[in-house]
Amino acid sequence: MEIRELAKRSGVPARTIRYYEDIRLMPPAARKPNGYREYTEADVDRLKLVAGARRLDFSLAEIKEILDLRDRQIAPCGVLLEMLEQKALEIQQRINELEELEHHLRRLRQLGLTFPTDDIEGKNCVCHLVSQQERNISEKQLKLKSNQG
Repeated sequence: MEIRELAKRSGVPARTIRYYEDIRLMPPAARKPNGYREYTEADVDRLKLVAGARRLDFSLAEIKEILDLRDRQIAPCGVLLEMLEQKALEIQQRINELEELEHHLRRLRQLGLTFPTDDIEGKNCVCHLVSQQERNISEKQLKLKSNQG
């Protein structure tokens, strides 16, 4: 099958398929006499695995690790299970961080509502509070480092 059929069957755009070949995530396609790429059912299966892993937020390097195991005739299932657990932990950490950010934003907004909203210079209003955030974040990071050291 040609690249447009592979793209249709896998849901991956032809341009992305070419890129995956360039970075060796997909093996180089066989070529027809006219130079067109020619793919097999194995290529469809491989590309579906890549696409599924990408939807699960796996990096290209992580996917390559899985595919390299398969290419060496080693079942990647154990490695993939560990990667799934690690990815779930990373997602939970991101959720926690986003929830903390949400609470911070809501507290900042509540505090900002007590300030005037017509301060053009931004020295005595919510704009001032927002501009102080970088300094507050840097101070928190320094405290964390000093507590760890």
